[in-house]
Amino acid sequence: MHYRVFVCTSLSLLILVLTACSPAPAPEPVPEKTAPAKIDPQTPKWTATEGIAVPESAYLDSASGFLFVSEIVGMADVKDGDGRISKLSPDGKVIDASWITGLNAPKGMRSYDGVLWTADIDEVVGIGIAAGKIKSRVKIKNAKFLNDVACGPDGTVYVTDMTASKIYAVKNNKATVFAEGDDIEYPNGLLVEGDHLVVGGWGKPEEDFTTKVPGRLFKIDLKTKKKSAITPDPIANIDGLESDGAGGYILTDWTAGKVLHINAQGKVHQVTQFNRGTADISYVPATHLLIIPHMQDNKVAEYDISDALQ
Repeated sequence: MHYRVFVCTSLSLLILVLTACSPAPAPEPVPEKTAPAKIDPQTPKWTATEGIAVPESAYLDSASGFLFVSEIVGMADVKDGDGRISKLSPDGKVIDASWITGLNAPKGMRSYDGVLWTADIDEVVGIGIAAGKIKSRVKIKNAKFLNDVACGPDGTVYVTDMTASKIYAVKNNKATVFAEGDDIEYPNGLLVEGDHLVVGGWGKPEEDFTTKVPGRLFKIDLKTKKKSAITPDPIANIDGLESDGAGGYILTDWTAGKVLHINAQGKVHQVTQFNRGTADISYVPATHLLIIPHMQDNKVAEYDISDALQ
């Protein structure tokens, strides 16, 4: 009896010793994490070509939810009556390729209180979005090449005259000169931001719209009209201009086909590059989706540039 107890006790101790001395089981292999594929800012999420002819501006109207595209169709400075505006869904499906017709060479667009405003060579045209009909035409005397538009909080419509190096203010169907001269660098892109007008200078254009010295990005106080630089040095033939939602800007260089990001500190970074003709853009900061009219390729496309921003 005592012998059996001793044997059992010894065996138990031996098992304990062997167990203690045994190596720990190898851990399960941890699968390696694969980094998500980087989004290519040149690969479109969608492309629209149906009925698109010489698109100059793409404007996503937040109130109606529609994407509007201005199309010159013919020449940018010729009154031929062939210009039009198309109506698309936000995902690029053409709803009405001839939503508004009978224009000449419509370019920049912005909306205010249900009216879509566009610049058309020497007049600013107001279109009722709900009815899809032209409500007003404001002829601007001596205007040469009206280009981009921006709307102030009081409904004032600002419009650039690029080749004349002027900015007009339109209110109550009357136009006055807001700023003019070489100092505003033959402005193209325009954006109202708070109490300032953000301006994209093209630089003095030659006959073929190239420039010896490109333009800068700057802002003008709406009250004092004081100009202050955002980019001290010339950077591009600036066309499209939008806020990045974080104190900086997304803009296009029409001549070089570039998309640039200017961060809140004024640092310039190239996001991507396409063919010549990247025109007046629309940008959604929350999703980093950029809609570009490729003016010389007769198409409009949307790109995710989230991985290309700095």
